[in-house]
Amino acid sequence: MLISILIAVAATMRLWPLVGAQPLCRWGCPPCMRGGWLTLELKPLRLRFTLRGHRDALYFPSMTTYLIQHPCKKTTALYLGRQVFFTRDNFENSLLPLTIPTSMMVGQPEVSSAHFAGSQLLLVVNQKVYMYDYTAGIWNAPEGIQHPVSHVSGDNCCFVGNTFCLEISNSVFAYLRGEQIPQANMYFSNNGGSSFQKFTYERQAELVGTLGGIFYLHSLSQVGLLVINNRKGMFAYSDHPLNRSLGLAFDYNETLEVLLPPGQSGLLILWSQNSLFSSLNAGAQPPPMAQVPPLPGQIMETIQVQKGGQTLHPSIFGTNITIHSIAAYENGLAVLTQENHLYYGSLGVLSGSSYIIKFPDQKVWSPEAALMFLNPGKLQILTPLPDAASPAYDFQKCVVNIQAILMKPELHVEKCRIELMDGFFEEKMYTMDMNSELEVTAILIPRPGMSLIPQARLAWVPPQPQTICKVVVSNPYSLGLKTTIYEYDNTYDGNVVYKLDIRLKQQHHWGWFDPNFTSSIKRPTVSTLTVDIANKEVSCVDLKPLTALISIGCDQEKKIVVQNKISACSSGILDPRVLQDNYTYVIEKGSLDPSPGGQAAAEDLEVLYPFRDLGCPGLVYYETPWKPVIELWHGDKFAELVEAEFVLREVHGLHTFSYALSAGAAGCRSQPQNWSSVLLSAHGPGRAPWSRENYVSCHSASSHSPLRWPDVQYEILGGQTDNKIIFEQRNGIYIFRLSILDPYYSYCHLETTFSIYVYGAYPLPLFVPGVVIVLLVAGTLLAVWLAHVLPKLTCTDHVPKIKEAYRRLCWRCHRLCRCFRSRTKQGPGKPP
Repeated sequence: MLISILIAVAATMRLWPLVGAQPLCRWGCPPCMRGGWLTLELKPLRLRFTLRGHRDALYFPSMTTYLIQHPCKKTTALYLGRQVFFTRDNFENSLLPLTIPTSMMVGQPEVSSAHFAGSQLLLVVNQKVYMYDYTAGIWNAPEGIQHPVSHVSGDNCCFVGNTFCLEISNSVFAYLRGEQIPQANMYFSNNGGSSFQKFTYERQAELVGTLGGIFYLHSLSQVGLLVINNRKGMFAYSDHPLNRSLGLAFDYNETLEVLLPPGQSGLLILWSQNSLFSSLNAGAQPPPMAQVPPLPGQIMETIQVQKGGQTLHPSIFGTNITIHSIAAYENGLAVLTQENHLYYGSLGVLSGSSYIIKFPDQKVWSPEAALMFLNPGKLQILTPLPDAASPAYDFQKCVVNIQAILMKPELHVEKCRIELMDGFFEEKMYTMDMNSELEVTAILIPRPGMSLIPQARLAWVPPQPQTICKVVVSNPYSLGLKTTIYEYDNTYDGNVVYKLDIRLKQQHHWGWFDPNFTSSIKRPTVSTLTVDIANKEVSCVDLKPLTALISIGCDQEKKIVVQNKISACSSGILDPRVLQDNYTYVIEKGSLDPSPGGQAAAEDLEVLYPFRDLGCPGLVYYETPWKPVIELWHGDKFAELVEAEFVLREVHGLHTFSYALSAGAAGCRSQPQNWSSVLLSAHGPGRAPWSRENYVSCHSASSHSPLRWPDVQYEILGGQTDNKIIFEQRNGIYIFRLSILDPYYSYCHLETTFSIYVYGAYPLPLFVPGVVIVLLVAGTLLAVWLAHVLPKLTCTDHVPKIKEAYRRLCWRCHRLCRCFRSRTKQGPGKPP
């Protein structure tokens, strides 16, 4: 016990000069501390920090510092400065500079860009992309990039277990900033950077200017290119309806870095040492619709400098502000300048304008200082400190209590007008499939004497001064909404509790917007729902916006099942015990589909019945036209019977069935697809080649495929036709693969495999029925004639004659056989 006390006293005495020498944290925050208290106390622990093998220390060749925090793992971060540091414990312990093995042959270890992709850290070192698996400590070089690149870009989605969210995190671009866009080499990865493939923008050759960046703007479901031309910047987009024109231009006087705040909120921050811009809805230009007036001025807006509610500078360009480091969190922004000033402000998610205010002067700047948000109300200023006795660095931390500073009277910050804002949907992810709706609610409590007026609008609509509560969706081209707000209750203090009901569904189904300005309903999209207070005071630090990520796409809980109310087992035709015991059946070679080359099957096919997967087959009578009844299930709950168009394909190639309708009888106006045409156009193995992506309805006229053969079989079931399957005279098991084709029914690839047993067909005759009837009639007449004639003949008179006739018949047959044998021996073409 005494030893422990002495160690603690010694440690305190040792740390005292350090703390007293750093007058950084005088904003009501805890005293500044160095992250490596334990290592400072126990010097022998530094013996662990030895470089193993030949490694190159990475560095960031910029006058500014940058701290990249993993959006989903808050304690994991990368510091970019004169040295590069990687931490998984929020810089709590001393760190060695990040190094890369010399065997990777990077050359000059200069880092120009970095990005977290899941559990991987991607870095661009000397114009090449390298992947650092920090969980295993392994470096790799991704495949597929054939040209120099300078930057990587991507986003992270933090909802665990969601397939669509994983796709967001795995989407990464690599590019060389400053290239002429028509000749630019851009690369895309859909596996988190493990490999890349060449990416070509559809109108890339038409764009004039240099490449400022390429980004996957998930909040708009668009790929955006930052085009720089004549000191102006603008965005080009990949998909309808934004791909028809460029976004509004903004000043681009120097090279700008692009920051995407976490959360798919639709915000972009562009900054350099002398410029600072923010973009609501990723720089998209508003649609020219009567209900929505376009935003005046530029979509990429400068961030203002304010004091006491008054604008001091409309932008930092041309002022005495030189940005050294920035950090963004939700709708908050912090800026550290080389003039030793710290600024904090709002990004204006719903107010339409962003601004920053200067905090009281403190000596917080140093060439290595960087900013990092711990939470919406806590900002950390981080500075690495070298130690002459060790190659490791400690980290000096200053935690700034933002709320405490904003309450200082000299800042003249108004009090927050809202006391509580809460919603069950906050920080959740929802999936809306085709034709579905979503309803969510929020609870809001304003300050006494304040009332709430709702306004549902697009992200770029200019604010109304009297409006307080606003609801936005980041992708109004795809998702629409209606809101209702009403007094719901009262608090014990007499404050009114408001309840906000939000109803969401696809924009196409509201009927408000021109289809020319809505995204394709066939394409899955994503949108972010945000509920916040318009023109919210900067003092509302702890009341962050209520957000939810909404995926308009496949609902993974949906599945289809074919009804099997009467099975071959329940009817006693098949024995389930036999089916479970490795039951096999034979398909005759004449019943199999020809091969792709048109060759018929050479032998019968023996099939092992997969009872564990399919169970007992359904029972179908062969003479009855048949169509499967399909059920849609959502998880464990029945949803509805499926009436959408679908196709069937027998898994093993059985083709002993046909379709009841022809193309003409089905009402086709163009030539319908069939399995032969689809298989010929299929590329490679994998998912069923006929699906919702390549299905083309024949019920619409088409100049490319007019109806030329109306008598061909119509192979599509369901939908607006009553097409059915007619089986041939064959009993046996059929295993079908069923695929939903209707692209407007669901975004999912709804597929299932099921089996049926066709019964009731008599065996096919061995002879042609007409020949058999003729032979039977002839045999009967001959028997009657013989019965009539033979009794009249006497043995004495006619037996010799019968014997003579028999002898002559045998002689003629013998002569005929000898003549045939002689012809065979002589061969063809020789005279007898």
